[in-house]
Amino acid sequence: MAILSELIIYPVKSCAGISVREATLTSAGLSVDAVYDREWMVIGEDGQFLTQREYPRMALISPRLKLDTLELRAPGMLRLEVPLGLPDPADEVTRQVSIWDDSVLAYDCDEIVATWFSHAVGTPCRLVRFHAGATRFASAKWTGGVEAPTLFSDGYPVLVIGSASLSDLNGKLVAAGREVLPMNRFRPNMVIDGIEAFEEDFADSFVLGEASLKPVKPCPRCPIPSVDQLTGMPGPDPLDILRTYRTKPAMDDAICFGMNSIVTAGDGQRVYVGQPVTMTLNF
Repeated sequence: MAILSELIIYPVKSCAGISVREATLTSAGLSVDAVYDREWMVIGEDGQFLTQREYPRMALISPRLKLDTLELRAPGMLRLEVPLGLPDPADEVTRQVSIWDDSVLAYDCDEIVATWFSHAVGTPCRLVRFHAGATRFASAKWTGGVEAPTLFSDGYPVLVIGSASLSDLNGKLVAAGREVLPMNRFRPNMVIDGIEAFEEDFADSFVLGEASLKPVKPCPRCPIPSVDQLTGMPGPDPLDILRTYRTKPAMDDAICFGMNSIVTAGDGQRVYVGQPVTMTLNF
């Protein structure tokens, strides 16, 4: 029987995740205590988003959800408290920010926060928050025309990976004389036990209670899986091994691992670790 074995939310894009026992599944992704996955994002002075691709030490910025604040910690720095409440419209400071080909309205999180992040990341930068009035949608080319909202994810609200897929990769790494990798290198939102390696590639849907997810696009992998999420240091890159068997012709031979998914039913439903998952295949 397939079960949901891990749930991870990343409040700040490309910073550390928070493993949780339960979450609310919304059309825009996972939410915990009204905090959404990738609700915040770090930007450079030009408004372009920053990630571990260029700044691997972002992995060391660790969020924690508190009653009224998002607490952030980084090595050698005092903790930072970012209010969870939205700013009063009369006081809000906004700016247009860029993520891939999208320009999105965001709240600016002030100069104190910008200074903290600039020191933590190691370059001048700012923290922004997805604006309550902003909209951003996953590519309709892959969703089949479905309007699937997302915040500051790379492009889709939920990333699903089967635990057997990582086991398969780790077996090949061991055979090559290399160390196994933890799942956090691939930064999924949901991990599913009890399905075959890479069976998620062929899933038409994952049903969890009254909620349903539809995998729509293989996830092309960038250099982030080479970053040790505990040290913030680039380590052995698994992409050379993955390249031998995980390129996808439909993705211009990109190396793929995991499935980007959209929510097709059950917006607002609770999901939890240990929950049974019913998978239907698309053939």
